[in-house]
Order: sequence, then structure tokens, then C-alpha cells
Amino acid sequence: MGIYVYTKKPNITPRRYSLMKRYLTMLNFDYRNPTHIVFGKDRIAELDKLIPADARVLVTYGGGSVKRFGTLDKVMAALGSRTVFEFGGIEANPKFETLVKAAELARKESIDFLLAVGGGSVMDGTKFIALATKFEGDSSSLLFHGFSPVPVDAKDVLPLATIATLPATGSEMNAFGVVSYQGGKFPVNHPSIYPTFSMLDPTLTFSLPKIQVANGVVDAFVHVIEQYATYPVDARVQDRMAEGIMRTLIEIGPITVAEPENYQARANLMWSATSALNGMIGVGVPFDWTTHMIGHELTALFNIDHAQTLAVILPSVWRIRKTQKHAKLLQYAERVWDITEGDDDSRIEQAIAKTEAFFQQVGLKTRLRDHDVSQDQIELVIEALKAHGMTALSESGDLDLDISREILQMAW
Repeated sequence: MGIYVYTKKPNITPRRYSLMKRYLTMLNFDYRNPTHIVFGKDRIAELDKLIPADARVLVTYGGGSVKRFGTLDKVMAALGSRTVFEFGGIEANPKFETLVKAAELARKESIDFLLAVGGGSVMDGTKFIALATKFEGDSSSLLFHGFSPVPVDAKDVLPLATIATLPATGSEMNAFGVVSYQGGKFPVNHPSIYPTFSMLDPTLTFSLPKIQVANGVVDAFVHVIEQYATYPVDARVQDRMAEGIMRTLIEIGPITVAEPENYQARANLMWSATSALNGMIGVGVPFDWTTHMIGHELTALFNIDHAQTLAVILPSVWRIRKTQKHAKLLQYAERVWDITEGDDDSRIEQAIAKTEAFFQQVGLKTRLRDHDVSQDQIELVIEALKAHGMTALSESGDLDLDISREILQMAW
């Protein structure tokens, strides 16, 4: 879902990277996060104070669980006498075609406030709706700006807010989203699509199936990892925050999967998922979204849940890239898993094995073959990566298609 945190990178080629990494310091960055977080039980009634009284509101949601469990009824009651429209059916990987229909509805009804009720996909999709509603031209062009902000004037972006029902993506507190279009997954971002507020009520997640909770645990964990397990830049605050989130997820992940109404565990999961991708741990540090980029193609090709692709790919990325990530993997082994015995290679491998076991403990499979992907189909993933320009991944830009193929083969 909304998975990108951006910082100002130094101009370092892969060759210079290997020589200079030990001397790098914290990178330059800008940080701003305007989202108001409303956390805790029974907060939906406060919507009346948070949304302008004269707003024309479009409530967006996904497959209908918000109706089945009464959440939508509570939202509608809290919105009072405002003019309110609904748009349901936003997919787990929100499709461009669906979102365009929502934008058309918003345009037709002069909507001036969007309220996303659901998980990361609904939030991501609603961010795109906010960009597309007033956009004049082919709204598919909003998808082709890569990591750069979409060139839309802030005054033409609808304000939005979220009520999170699935702790996973962090989309409730960032300005990023991912949209599916013509077999690919495309990031969008803009400084005006931060939610104005986000309600995080852990009790709204009690009804989630266990597999969705497990997915959320792993998604949040890997979000942290890809901003952490790169190379050191002496970003001590960011490292300690990242390590704290990971240790928390390791502690409460199995509990919150096994005990769906354990409020304490679910509250910690919810805030961990938000903190993993609200930008704080990503400022001033290099990042590596290799696992996500390869995972996106697995989702698009084989319909494997996003988090489950991450559980499959991450251990192999680390095993292939141990040299490049050596220092941070050792730090991870010691600070997250308390591994201090053995030589460097042994400690790194223990940390990878423990991570893999953690993913399995919460209920996710960690091999491609467990998802009925054959070895022959690996080449389809490589072709998709090539088609979508994912040919120079990693924190140093030197992870080419041959290395991606090696990662996939090891993950099989």
C-alpha cells in the first residue's frame, strides 16, 4: 500500500558506495506530517467535530465488512445532517478503473470531503480519488510519476480523512498510495493527500480474520526493515525507534493473532503499523524497497496477498545481500534478537532464520512453492520487473534483474 518514504539521497554510485559507506553521516531531509491522530475506543462520534458542518461527504469502503459489522452505520450516524454519499467495492489492490468511477461520482455530486473507512487499500484508493476528482485530463497520467509528487495544484486536491479498520500499511498517516493499473502497481504521492485526521480504534479490528491480522504484522515489520537494514549513517534516533517497533511486533504479533479481542496487543499493533510508515524512522536514512518491488509483481501475477509476498522474499534478499547489508544486519541481530554469540556470518544467519520463523509463527508461508508458484514462473516475474523499470533496485541501485532472479530462485 502506501509504502514509500523519501529522503534526499547523496549522489553515490554503486562503486563509490562500497568505498564510502563507512564515512556516511545522516542524510539531509525535510519532514512534515500534518495528520491528526484520534486514537482509542469509541471515537467515531467525534466525526461531527472533525468534519466541516457544511461538507458534502463521500464515504469510501471496500468489500462490505464495514456494513456487516456496523461500522458504516456508526459513521453515518456521526455525520449527522451532512449530505453524504457512499462508494463501496474498492478492491484489496485498488484498481484504477474502480477509482475513476468514484472520482466521477465525487465530481458529479460536488463532493468536498472524502472519508475512507477500511484498510490500506481503501485509504490508498481514496488518496487517488482526492487527486483525480478535479483533475482535467486523462487521470491515468497521475500514475506515471514514480517517486516524484504528482504535479497537481494543492487547491485541486480534495481533503480526506480515514477510519482505519486494518493495522498494516501506515497509509493513515502518510501521503502515499499504490494503485493497480494494466497489470502493474503504481505509486502516487502528493503533500496534500495526508489525511487531515485518522481515527485508530483497535476495537474496529477485532472482527478481522486471523490471516489479515498476520498480514498486518508482517507488512508493518517489513516496512520498518526496508528503512533500516541498509547501511549505517549514524542515525541513532531513527535506528532505536525502528528497533523498538520491531521488538514490539515480535512480542505482540503472535498474541494479537491468537487473541483477537486482546485490546492491549491490538492497540500496540495498530500504533506500530502507523509508526512504521509515518515518515519518522525514514528521515535521514537510506532505504531499500527491493522486497516490496518484487513482492508487488508476485501479487499482480499470482494474486498472493501483499504481506505474504514480503514474507517470502525478504529472507532471500538478505541472504543474497549479506555483504552489502553486513553492518546493519549485525546490528539487527544484536539489538532486535539479542544475538551476540558466534562469528559475523553465524549471527547474521541466525537473525535471518529467526525472522523467517517469526513470519511462520504468525501464520505466513515463506517459500514461493508454498503459494503454488513453479520455478518456471520465476521468469514471468523477471519480465514484469523489466517492464515496470525495476532494474536497479536496492539502497545503492546495483540490484539488477540477474540478482532479482537469484533472489526469487532462493525463495522458491
